[in-house]
Amino acid sequence: MTNLLETISAPDELRAYEATKLPQIARELRNFILSSVSDTGGHLSSNLGTVELALALHYVFDTPHDRIVWDVGHQSYAHKVLTGRRELMPGLRQYGGISGFPKRSESEYDAFGTAHSSTSISAALGMAVAAKAKNEKRNVIAVIGDGAMSAGMAFEAMNNAGVNKKVPLIVILNDNEMSISPAVGALNRYLVKLISGSMYAATKRGLDKVLSVAPPIREFAKRLEGHAKGMVGPATIFEEFGFDYYGPIDGHNLDVLLPTLENLKVLAQTEGPQFLHIITKKGKGYSFAESDPILYHGPGKFNPVEGIQVKPGGKKTYTQVFGEWLCDMGEQDERLIAITPAMREGSGLVEFEKQFPERYFDVGIAEQHAVTFAAGIACEGLKPVVAIYSTFLQRGYDQLIHDVTLQNLPVTFAIDRAGLVGADGATHAGAFDIAFLRCLPNLVLMSPSNEQECRAMLTTAFKHDGPAAVRYPRGAGIGLEATGQALESLPIGKGLIVRTIDSALPQQKKIAFICFGPLLYNALPVAQEINATVVDMRFVKPLDETLLCDIARTHDALVFVEDSAVQGGAGSACLEVLADHNIQIESMQIGLPDEYVDHGDVNLLLDLYGLSAEKIKQRVITRFS
Repeated sequence: MTNLLETISAPDELRAYEATKLPQIARELRNFILSSVSDTGGHLSSNLGTVELALALHYVFDTPHDRIVWDVGHQSYAHKVLTGRRELMPGLRQYGGISGFPKRSESEYDAFGTAHSSTSISAALGMAVAAKAKNEKRNVIAVIGDGAMSAGMAFEAMNNAGVNKKVPLIVILNDNEMSISPAVGALNRYLVKLISGSMYAATKRGLDKVLSVAPPIREFAKRLEGHAKGMVGPATIFEEFGFDYYGPIDGHNLDVLLPTLENLKVLAQTEGPQFLHIITKKGKGYSFAESDPILYHGPGKFNPVEGIQVKPGGKKTYTQVFGEWLCDMGEQDERLIAITPAMREGSGLVEFEKQFPERYFDVGIAEQHAVTFAAGIACEGLKPVVAIYSTFLQRGYDQLIHDVTLQNLPVTFAIDRAGLVGADGATHAGAFDIAFLRCLPNLVLMSPSNEQECRAMLTTAFKHDGPAAVRYPRGAGIGLEATGQALESLPIGKGLIVRTIDSALPQQKKIAFICFGPLLYNALPVAQEINATVVDMRFVKPLDETLLCDIARTHDALVFVEDSAVQGGAGSACLEVLADHNIQIESMQIGLPDEYVDHGDVNLLLDLYGLSAEKIKQRVITRFS
């Protein structure tokens, strides 16, 4: 059988085929995605679930003239393959290769960059309004997952769309009952009720057939539909927002999906905002992923015949260190309440949920709510711990300021994925947390250099009577065992000298490395080689000003090392302190540059940006020799 997928390098070539060929193309596309992702790693379950949808969208709509906004963008691999990037998939998420998310600079078919969830309806509405303002006839389609639908921004956008009745907007709710973890909350229960409403669905299917015929009959059918809804159930929440609602329909059935999209293509131009509810299965067509879509959400390389083989042992990740600490502290202090915005697995809360289900809250993809929810809990004398990625905490910044730090509430923030994150790239990098956190009054901010420090800092944050944050990187540390360590606090604002200059050895200049976080272990071998001092500052705020000033007065040069943005970062904080004390000293700042760091292997990126041990040595010798 001819491999039809290999003949398609753009959507117009897809549209040249008869619709009867699409099921074969779907099978080939699904097999290709499985083979490709197993070779490179990446998001698998979500992409296997959107094969037919991507095919149908590009078959029915005139892309790129018609715009498609994927939300969240990790479900867009089929879209990438169909839009000329099939041969680039071996470089997926690798340095110099294509992104794992839609990216405007990568393709004209990527209408909007979407790596954080729940932005699609807002962006698509803006595009639709612009099309109307410019008198351009085009449809704009937002594809949003049911997990992403839980965020307030999606509802803000729908609220706005409902009063823009003549814009050509189509929202497709891709409902697979999951975000990354299983979907939670009242919206999820509501969607389940819609799916299970068989009487309404049957009535709707009959009306959908009527809607496909001549316009006068279609208008009559729409009026009839309103009465039918009243007989079998209330209007959907989406209709109350001003959308015409259709569904739920099978998102894998092309015989249903294609004519439905054809109808909506016309209706969006004449009737305004349309809402299509489709049901898909995460991991569709690959039994391993269907049975465990969470494990196969974002796997590394694996053998697709054998499936993912979980290997025991090895160094623990910082996420695991946090998860174990959370259970230990939860057992010791029943005031502890754990909160996650839809990242149970990613943030390490699985075991805590099992042990303390009454004290575990997954609030869905709602970071703003998570922060203020925690503030409310803290007001009543309990001790909330918010487990959140650095990049996602950015979305709750206003709440962090006004609802937590301004009121000086004892909320602990366990900030995962600080620094570089590798294959997920610029959208997920935790490059800015030090800069945007250290300026907040009342907040204690810590950055551990190893696993044992991380556990101690989490304890320090939790026992502190005020807001505190611990930022730690993705992946494993240096291998220091943290399990079973006592739950003891560190003295707040006190750094630690890790290495001192050996006076018996010659040196041209007395250099001190002032380190924040795990890059200490990249600086340490350099210091041993050039005979320099190494300081583990541990606290970004409050800084150990006494130690910093003492080191500055007894050395000739300081090198500030951090895994965050240099501008406004920890090194900048140190220079501010030295300026306040009127201490002038040669210095250099080593950290992330004033640019968005693209995706790629973390060690490769560290080397490229001068943060590996070898590059740190070269930079220091060049600067101070």
